[in-house]
Amino acid sequence: MNLHALRIFVEVGKLGSVTKAAEQLLISQPAITAQLRKLEQETRLRLVEPEGRGIKLTAYGELLYAQAVRLFAHEWEIEQLIAKLQEGEQGRLRIGATLFPANYLVPGWVAQFKKKHPHVDIEMHTGNSRLVFDQLLRGEVELALMAGGWEEAGIKRRVIGGDELWFIVPAGHELAGTCTTIERLMREPFLFREQGSSTRNMLLSLCAAHRVEPPQAGLMFQGIHEGLQAVIAGYGAMLVPSLVAREPIAAGKVARVHVEGVSMERPITLCVRKGEERSPAAARFICMLEQVLAEETSGSSQLSIDENVQSK
Repeated sequence: MNLHALRIFVEVGKLGSVTKAAEQLLISQPAITAQLRKLEQETRLRLVEPEGRGIKLTAYGELLYAQAVRLFAHEWEIEQLIAKLQEGEQGRLRIGATLFPANYLVPGWVAQFKKKHPHVDIEMHTGNSRLVFDQLLRGEVELALMAGGWEEAGIKRRVIGGDELWFIVPAGHELAGTCTTIERLMREPFLFREQGSSTRNMLLSLCAAHRVEPPQAGLMFQGIHEGLQAVIAGYGAMLVPSLVAREPIAAGKVARVHVEGVSMERPITLCVRKGEERSPAAARFICMLEQVLAEETSGSSQLSIDENVQSK
């Protein structure tokens, strides 16, 4: 169907006049009349008829007019949707995050984004570093927020902060609150994270760098909080983010163990696929994140998680 002719027909039906429609559409009256005739020929229906100095719709014309009005209203809605998608004001954003950012950082950032962009649907995918990297590479998420310094082909990383790791033991443990050697601490049974965890990899790398046998994996969990609860219950040692450890240490539920010559930090990174244009929604989220980090760090390009907590 000739949609141009149909649009002219709707304007004539709305105004009841070829003359007024010509003025509204900025085209000549003969051109409008010609388009109406073409539409009648195409439909093989009489759609308009004279009425005094104007024009009116026939019964067939009224039925077609009603449907055409709905059609062009839907067209307008589609145009508005496309504009919002292009501007990042509507759409879907899939974000991947490793467990530490997913539990302590991303919820606040996502909440701020949703307040400004309520019509963008956000899906969170959480897992260890290996799982989230794979999701990003397969296109299941558009961007990822990671704890750890893993390098991966095809992934572009940007450091947006830092995270200190602490050793903890049960509150009544003989090493609680002490400074010891790595050799002594590694003789304790440890709460290990699962394969693919950056925290687990850093612990094993630390042992290798100091030529110390890795600790016995007394228990293995696929999350931070499960292991923390086991330490609170009185079993084993664990390497955890300082932000996770602060509250239970302050409450006397666990204790920190300092290790001679050991200071462990890992970057918090924003990761995207190389060579791929960001969706408008993702671009807006990244822009908002940059603004939030700049405000929280007084314009610094690096976010220290511990400093951020203290500032609150």
